[in-house]
Amino acid sequence: MKRILVAPLNWGLGHVTRCIPLIQALREMGVEVLLASDGAALHLLRAEFPLLPTFELPSYRIRYESSNMVRNMAGQLPRIGYAVRAEKWATDKLVKAYGIQGIISDNRYGCFSRRADSVMITHQLHLRVPNRFAAWMANRVLRLALHKFDRIWVPDVETAPGLSGELSHGETKVHRAVQFIGPLSRLKIYPADHEYDVAVVLSGPEPQRTLLEQRLLEQAMPLSRKFIFIQGKTQSKAHHFAADHVEIVSYLTSRNLNDVLLASKVLVCRSGYSSIMDLAALGKKAILIPTPGQTEQEYLAESLAAQHIFLAQRQEEIDLEAGLKAVEGTSGIGIGTFGVDGFRGMLEGWVAGL
Repeated sequence: MKRILVAPLNWGLGHVTRCIPLIQALREMGVEVLLASDGAALHLLRAEFPLLPTFELPSYRIRYESSNMVRNMAGQLPRIGYAVRAEKWATDKLVKAYGIQGIISDNRYGCFSRRADSVMITHQLHLRVPNRFAAWMANRVLRLALHKFDRIWVPDVETAPGLSGELSHGETKVHRAVQFIGPLSRLKIYPADHEYDVAVVLSGPEPQRTLLEQRLLEQAMPLSRKFIFIQGKTQSKAHHFAADHVEIVSYLTSRNLNDVLLASKVLVCRSGYSSIMDLAALGKKAILIPTPGQTEQEYLAESLAAQHIFLAQRQEEIDLEAGLKAVEGTSGIGIGTFGVDGFRGMLEGWVAGL
């Protein structure tokens, strides 16, 4: 039996949620799957797959204190560098101890091994950094890191602009083996009755996640619409009502989240790429609020808003009431525009070749 390690980054929940369809497909193929991450991502993996073996990896402990990306990351680079080296040691131990033949790492740059076929999943082949010299340096370091992996899987279509635009599509060659595998989403379309006017899906690094929750909750309370807030806190299960029309849950596993989102008219969420793929899968309209200082999210929100696909608001300028009126004029992404099962043939071929 083939044995594969799947290791998503713990940076919000997007990296782990988009690995869920891959894990499910691997299990359907009869592959023995081992899971590794840390923090909220590891908690969600254990909730989704309680019977699979899980391992804790060193934490990057990334925080976004300000809206300046360079300042946010510069002080954290030594700690991140140490975490990458530590997770490389941990990965080598797991590969040797369990005879792992393949590794699927979603943005964990230390999760590779010369003993196993190592795959990196990322949609960021071209980093967006505000300073030109810093951008050149960041992309040079990125390419060096990517070349440690045997292959790169991009969760998007190959034809530009796809869903990721300039983040994945560009003329510069970044790796010898880049494969576009199509968008990934754990969410599916099926009939659902209308229950909520607005679903607020919270995620991302602290303290920005909490700041966004507080601002949205304050503005939701006086509105005459039915809200549900999904906090993205996977450490423990909690459920309560802040008001008769405002329901709050700490987190939902895939099927329950799918039910809630299908039962909601409009979504409010971060403009992370995994959220964009989920919106494409469900065909929902949305208000996108990028994490301050996270240039990838700012680019996606601005690009999609310019095409009138979604509405975008800055976190410090949120006007929820106005946004819920304006979002009616957006198109959303039509269901079926981007398929979310295109990866299966590629995955089967990779597994067969291990």
